[in-house]
Amino acid sequence: MKPLVVDLDNTLLRTDLLAELLPGFLVRNPLALPRAIGWLLAGRARLKDEIALRCAIDPATLPYNEAVLDWLRGEHAKGREIWLVSASHRRFVDEIARHLGLFAGTLGSDATRNLKGEHKREALVERFGEKGFDYAGDSSADLAVWRDANAAIVVGNDDRLAEQAAAVATLERRLPAPRGGLSAWRRAFRLHQWVKNGLVLVPLLTAHLWGDPAAVSAALLAFLAFGFTASTIYVLNDLADLRDDRAHPVKRGRPLASGLLPVPLVLQGAAAFALLAIACSAMLPASFAGWIGVYLLVTTAYSADLKRRPIVDVMCLAGLYTVRLFAGAAAIDVPPSFWLLAFSMFLFLSLALVKRFAELRRLAMEGGGRISRNYQTEDLPVIIAAGVGAGLVAVLVLALYIQSGQTLELYGHPRRIWAACPVLLYWIVHVWFRANRGAVDEDPVSWAAKDPVSWLAVALIAGAFAAAL
Repeated sequence: MKPLVVDLDNTLLRTDLLAELLPGFLVRNPLALPRAIGWLLAGRARLKDEIALRCAIDPATLPYNEAVLDWLRGEHAKGREIWLVSASHRRFVDEIARHLGLFAGTLGSDATRNLKGEHKREALVERFGEKGFDYAGDSSADLAVWRDANAAIVVGNDDRLAEQAAAVATLERRLPAPRGGLSAWRRAFRLHQWVKNGLVLVPLLTAHLWGDPAAVSAALLAFLAFGFTASTIYVLNDLADLRDDRAHPVKRGRPLASGLLPVPLVLQGAAAFALLAIACSAMLPASFAGWIGVYLLVTTAYSADLKRRPIVDVMCLAGLYTVRLFAGAAAIDVPPSFWLLAFSMFLFLSLALVKRFAELRRLAMEGGGRISRNYQTEDLPVIIAAGVGAGLVAVLVLALYIQSGQTLELYGHPRRIWAACPVLLYWIVHVWFRANRGAVDEDPVSWAAKDPVSWLAVALIAGAFAAAL
């Protein structure tokens, strides 16, 4: 049997290491962008070498193409000589080869040579001779290698590439490369999380401007701007957290962490969303753009550092909910309500604590002791006490609001709002009761959007406010 040479990126792996490591590095270190441009101008080999010096991989959690891996294991069991040869940096190639234990040798890029296309062909011909090896690859850059290979193994679903490979070599085998569909794209951009951005519409309702077409249009533009912004940030954060996500029992199934979607295409989608966010913001008052800036600043600080600081992390999450209220008020050019902000501060802190409680409770059930954000399972009683307490204070703020002078100006029958208090009280306890039983996932807002009791509570509370008009 001829030696078998296997490519790494998008062949053995369902991802491209440079394509995911470089953006993740820049998200974590945005000030390094000028240096990265300089490395690229010096050549892709230099760029890969610099990134390899600064980034690490965990071969045990990388998204392997199981069809390729199973085939390689079968060939290895037959005693076939297998080589892992990639344009990725040789450090990463060697780490993956050691982890899998299937390869007789490896070749990879270094600081002076980018082992791709013609360079890879030259290296393989030098080692094995013309037609002295079979080669498994996935892209048009591999056509140069297949011309001098004994046989071609095409990985992926590109029929055109398979035809081109068959024209220059004997096409021995095709292996699939699973890719995600519309569902994976929806999950990558967290479209289900847009329900949180509905908070920008709350000032429109509390200011009783739902009959003003201009105000409604502005509020809807604000909703879209926040949605596009949040989706862009979710993608960038996922790139920055890929290594941690792949070690997480739930997050490893995310589209980028699992390799279901190609990083370059997702980045293009994120860039399009960012442009749409800018376009929507440009049609709103300048103060709205300021609040978008605050949102970006806080989320960046959260991702870079604050999410690892206990208590501070949940306060940041609660603050990000509140920023949406400020932005919604700015979009329709009304001052934010003191009562609304006081209410939201406690309610959103309670929900943020639910999120952390759910994650920590799951870890405790699995026998863990500490999570990446430096909480311990022993902190569960404190978290649940603080979360329930904050939720109950939110109900108290609502009760005090009913007696305020502002309420008397806005509502003809303000006492009817009292009906909302026991409903909200029930809902707060319901959320924590369900969370304590493990029924709430790590995002309480998304959970509530699917919870019939939560929908009923919203309807009853809205009904109480409507009856008070």
